[in-house]
Amino acid sequence: MSSIDRDTDRSRLLSRRALVLGGLKLAGLSALVGRLYYLQVIESARYTMLAEENRISLRLIAPSRGTIVDRFGTPLAVNQQNYRVVVVSERTRNIQETLDKISRIVPLTEGDRRRVLRELHRKRRFVPVTVRENLSWEQVATIEMNTPDLPGVAIEVGEIRHYPQADSLAHIMGYVGAVSEAELSGNSDPVLSLPGFRIGKAGIEKFHEKVLRGTAGTSQLEVNAVGRVIRELSRDEGQSGREIQLTIDMGMQRYVQQRLAQEQSASAVLMDIHTGGIYALCSHPSFDPNQFTLGINAELWEELLSNPATPLNNKAVVGQYPPGSTFKMMVALAGLESGAINSHHSVFCPGYMELGDHRFHCWKKGGHGTVDIVGGLRHSCDVFFYDVSRRVGVDRIAEMARRFGLGDRTGLDLPHERPGVIPSIAWKKATYGKGWDMGETLVASIGQGYVLATPLQLAVMTSRLANGGYAVKPHLTRQIKSVSSEQTSWPSLGVKKENLDIVLRGMYEVSNAPNGTAYKSRIVEAGFELAGKTGSAQVRRISMAERSTGVKKNEDIPWRERDHALFVAFAPVQAPRYACCVFVEHGGGGSTVAAPIARDILLECQKRDPGRASVAENPPNGVKARPRG
Repeated sequence: MSSIDRDTDRSRLLSRRALVLGGLKLAGLSALVGRLYYLQVIESARYTMLAEENRISLRLIAPSRGTIVDRFGTPLAVNQQNYRVVVVSERTRNIQETLDKISRIVPLTEGDRRRVLRELHRKRRFVPVTVRENLSWEQVATIEMNTPDLPGVAIEVGEIRHYPQADSLAHIMGYVGAVSEAELSGNSDPVLSLPGFRIGKAGIEKFHEKVLRGTAGTSQLEVNAVGRVIRELSRDEGQSGREIQLTIDMGMQRYVQQRLAQEQSASAVLMDIHTGGIYALCSHPSFDPNQFTLGINAELWEELLSNPATPLNNKAVVGQYPPGSTFKMMVALAGLESGAINSHHSVFCPGYMELGDHRFHCWKKGGHGTVDIVGGLRHSCDVFFYDVSRRVGVDRIAEMARRFGLGDRTGLDLPHERPGVIPSIAWKKATYGKGWDMGETLVASIGQGYVLATPLQLAVMTSRLANGGYAVKPHLTRQIKSVSSEQTSWPSLGVKKENLDIVLRGMYEVSNAPNGTAYKSRIVEAGFELAGKTGSAQVRRISMAERSTGVKKNEDIPWRERDHALFVAFAPVQAPRYACCVFVEHGGGGSTVAAPIARDILLECQKRDPGRASVAENPPNGVKARPRG
């Protein structure tokens, strides 16, 4: 082959190779262009969104919790600035040394140190970790002054719940606490997952949690690839919780709480008989809810739990006790309304009543002689009400008691209210699978046996008696952000006026007749007089042997075995407005222990007259004021 032929073949080979390479390059370029078109045109929106998400972080801002005030605007629950010291790991040379320096200003426990180190290990080095909260102003100032010697340490400001009235309102206000896992699961509100966020755990704080919580705000932040905040782009503070105004008169609440403090364990309720507004609701002993805000220590928690007087319980709402002789008004009304007795019905009391082979005693060993219905109430004669209960039967008594608010929850705007017990024939059959005995009717007629009521229910019962027989219901919330929730019109209970007047006259004579059981605890100031009913509830069985030798006095037996002392009352008798129930646990006699407390409460209440701003002078429902003398 000539050299010309060889050159021609070589040229053809090179041309083919160049063509193949050119084709490959063209195909690669086409694929690249196609891919660029796909990413920049077709998938443009998707990748733009991903880029923005990497650059912009949306974070929640905890809303400010709504405040709570009393009926006159006195702060009951507020938010205070919460100064906390934080440390950023990447800005400190030695974290242990930094914590040592902080501890010279703010005391740190070993538990605090372990928690901080644990959180620093879990979080990125540029994320601040809280060392201590709720710093005093002096501690804040000292840390700020020593900032050059505390690299990586800073002060942040948040909010903390504060209760200015402390233990005077603990059982009403409740307290806030950290969100538990159980509360977080199943709840769609994202603000609950914020670190350190607190919600209502008891009382009004829990009942009105959603109203008080508010709505979370948002902060739009620019961050870098590792999540470090560069700057804040925008901010929406959200909506603070709404203010709640209670019916409570803080002056009366404080007075009642101080008055009960003289007893080992007691409770009291003071309410408006027309609106149902609660002016004071107290349970003693109490506790300081501020101790729960940041987490109560184990030692104090155990002390509260082991106290026999149960300071954590709101006795006025959850305490179920035998109402004793304060229940006798229900028996009297049941007898009168049913026609089993009339206003002239009288009974001879020799000090006991015999039923079969059993003797039911009156509280007065020698008896009261012949008494009518007013005298039965005035003397609190047990035998009279034994007789009435035999005539009327337990079911009619139970029906009347339920009409006046006993045996069921009142609907008060606090959690965990208990219903009490009003027994009937059907109730015993359903509860114990046994029939009803007549002896149980006699025991129930004096507020003992199966009968149980809360102090709140007894205050409601007294209010319905005093307001002319209207079904007033108690409440603590007066208004939410200027929207009133109080009402003054209530349905009638359907009790005849003449029968109600007989019972109210009996209550008047209990406190104002010289031989009434509470005469020594009457209000002597003209125009402020009260009408009431004493009650003493046994908590132990008195044997025949003890009766024959003389029943032991309350002061001679252990506190746990002493009678409960009760007194219910309303005032003023000429134009009733306020009702009160006082319960002294294991206090002894109602006339000697509970009645003086109720007298002082009603006298102070009338002088303060907290209802003056809520209802006009004329009683609602068309009820006319009637003298009780």
